[in-house]
Amino acid sequence: MTQTPQRPLRVLAAMSGGVDSAVAAARAAEAGHDVTGVHLALSANPQSFRTGARGCCTIEDSRDARRAADVIGIPFYVWDLAERFREDVVDDFVAEYEAGRTPNPCLRCNEKIKFAALLDKALALGFDAVCTGHYATVVTGPGGARELHRASDMAKDQSYVLGVLDERQLAHAMFPLGDTLTTKDEIRAEAERRGLAVAKKPDSHDICFIADGDTQGFLAKRLGRAEGDIVDESGAKIGSHEGAFGFTIGQRKGLRIGHPAADGKPRYVLDISPVDNTVTVGPAAALDVTALTAIKPRWCGGTAPEGRGTYTAQLRAHGDETPVEAELSDGVLRVTFDAPVRGVAPGQAIVLYDGTRVVGSATIATTERRRTDALAG
Repeated sequence: MTQTPQRPLRVLAAMSGGVDSAVAAARAAEAGHDVTGVHLALSANPQSFRTGARGCCTIEDSRDARRAADVIGIPFYVWDLAERFREDVVDDFVAEYEAGRTPNPCLRCNEKIKFAALLDKALALGFDAVCTGHYATVVTGPGGARELHRASDMAKDQSYVLGVLDERQLAHAMFPLGDTLTTKDEIRAEAERRGLAVAKKPDSHDICFIADGDTQGFLAKRLGRAEGDIVDESGAKIGSHEGAFGFTIGQRKGLRIGHPAADGKPRYVLDISPVDNTVTVGPAAALDVTALTAIKPRWCGGTAPEGRGTYTAQLRAHGDETPVEAELSDGVLRVTFDAPVRGVAPGQAIVLYDGTRVVGSATIATTERRRTDALAG
């Protein structure tokens, strides 16, 4: 297994205005590639997106990206993908919450925008590859197939949000930071040595298109407030809410339940039912998931695995790996956990790994939980 050869290519570097994408573009240019920088305008009103430490798609970020491109000495453009972003990421985000699911908009952006819309346009214009500042590694496996692997530094690994990339997309992907065994401080120091003003710019966090960070308020404006019941596992009403879309599986804070549980222990969101606008809460032990089904699988750089296999799985962008057995049947992935896991919600992505290699990604549809009465018995 070897790193993908670095012959000179025509490279389109997606520059968010942050330090990672700027250093990635600089490294690609330094390696001898013919690099052009591009910033994606993802909002019809960029000022409505987050700014400063929390942004990645604002006017401020566009200017930072342009200054970085000037220092590197590469051409720079701004491409308007606002309508595509609204349809494929923002509208999808709202629809998923409305259906009682918990989406990952960053993963959807990578799939639909950076490695679909952007890559398609890049290839049409004669570019060979799209370069981003993600921490992941593309290698050439046996037979010449491209594979996606974790970054050399697990603390910065971002392969989870890239697990939706197929073989064609991997063949045109470049991640210059993926094999860097350095800290983020060292990446910033490199940016400073290169004269990039973004060296000290804070990282972006959370959801770029929710300007104030209030996800519940953002959803309420689009879906409308709708009062419903908060019930316990027996179905008894113990509180009320202003929209089931404002909750996620495993949530503990903000439940506004009027009285404590009989055992005095905290309660967590166990289920969200958009049909009757009901939120069910219960003890932490009731969150233990032993198995799940996932739909819309995408096999990262290869074909679907055959038969039942043993893998590790990651369920969140910054989550830990957990051992699983998985099998694909009629397009549905059935996953069984070696030990129960918590905080698993429909709509989230499950990404399977074979060692450091990303096998594929799928969207969680249903979960199976361990019975709490069995635990008490």
